[in-house]
Amino acid sequence: MPDAVGIVGAVLLLVGAAFSLLVWPTFLRRIAKDERARDAHGRPTRFLTVHVVLITIALLIAIAQAVAGIWWLID
Repeated sequence: MPDAVGIVGAVLLLVGAAFSLLVWPTFLRRIAKDERARDAHGRPTRFLTVHVVLITIALLIAIAQAVAGIWWLID
């Protein structure tokens, strides 16, 4: 059974992951609706591309946080 510090650390990782997994998809939907996301021909702009890359990285980090938090709890 993990000690108190381990439990607190694991919970913090899981809370951070949950926050990211809730917030970033909502932000992506707002970015996709923004007028700067597509040019006159409907093609994605750099504005959209950069945000999609950043959000993807943030979600990958959130998944890694969740895995680490769960691993820390069961270890």
